[in-house]
Amino acid sequence: MEGVTTTQIRKILSSIKYPGFTRDIVSFGVLKNIEIKNKEIVVNLVFTTKNDDVKKQIVEDVQRTISSKISGYNVNIITENISERRDKQEHVGGDPWADRAPIPGIKNIIAIASGKGGVGKSTVSTNLSLALSKHVNQVGLMDSDIYGPSIHVMMGIEERPKITTDQKIIPIEKYGIRLMSMGFLIDTDAPLIWRGPLVMKAVEQFLHDVVWGELDILVIDLPPGTGDAQLTLVQKTPLTGAVIVTTPQEVALIDARRGLKMFQKVNTKVLGLVENMSYFVCPKCGEKTYIFGNEGGVRSAKDLNVPLLGQIPIEPDVRIAGDDGVPIIIRDPESHSAKAFLNMAEKMIKDDVFHR
Repeated sequence: MEGVTTTQIRKILSSIKYPGFTRDIVSFGVLKNIEIKNKEIVVNLVFTTKNDDVKKQIVEDVQRTISSKISGYNVNIITENISERRDKQEHVGGDPWADRAPIPGIKNIIAIASGKGGVGKSTVSTNLSLALSKHVNQVGLMDSDIYGPSIHVMMGIEERPKITTDQKIIPIEKYGIRLMSMGFLIDTDAPLIWRGPLVMKAVEQFLHDVVWGELDILVIDLPPGTGDAQLTLVQKTPLTGAVIVTTPQEVALIDARRGLKMFQKVNTKVLGLVENMSYFVCPKCGEKTYIFGNEGGVRSAKDLNVPLLGQIPIEPDVRIAGDDGVPIIIRDPESHSAKAFLNMAEKMIKDDVFHR
């Protein structure tokens, strides 16, 4: 092939999927640079994973794919491992997240994630944020579920955020929490039909184009699954860690394990597992009934070697409080659920998972 260009090679490489994901290695950020020297194609790959099998597979896929599409050129692949560089930086006291852009003024960022929808992730995000705010000066909550935002409903907000003269968004504040959600910007019944790149751009804007100010902790409510929003977040932002939300059923736990392993693959610490809808407490006799199974979260946390941060019971008032825009911690701080959230926040503070 005569006159091969870096653009052609990049397009060829964009057909290679990152192992275990639907996204290609180019959008995943693995491709650093391409050079063409005479009859040699030099491809520079950069890895954040420590998984040698993943790195080996990508290198082999790149070599095979380019060779099958372009003849008459030698393919030379150079690899760089960011995770090894981070380890060295940590060892000498440097910044292990130097390759990811920090957000000025924010000390800690935690992501609340789930492998599947319907497990109460937004309920956990909202109430955990309020619980953490009792231990630190300032907490922010960002709803990055672009397609199905719900934080604005749970916090009872109908107003639109204001914009600064330099086109930055001022977060809305309620119950002492600074908030940002796509729900503030679109009409209630308006469907959002966006492709992946627009979703990723929106997440980046919520991170860097919102005037968060000084925050001790920014809690990010992620959409369910392991898609573009999650990958954009872990690639672009130095997360303190992730919290995985699940319910006791085995089908939910399978998805939770998948979500947890996604964070581990991209070298993001998993702070722990939260089991929502763990049990129902009889309001008359106080007896616990395990509607969706017993101790599933306990077993999964043990199997995956991560802490079980809390078990949140089923209470009708939690749903009512969320629908009314007054979270259960605000409406009834003495309820079983509110106490579970407060205990969870206290455990995270005591375990010293946050940067001071």
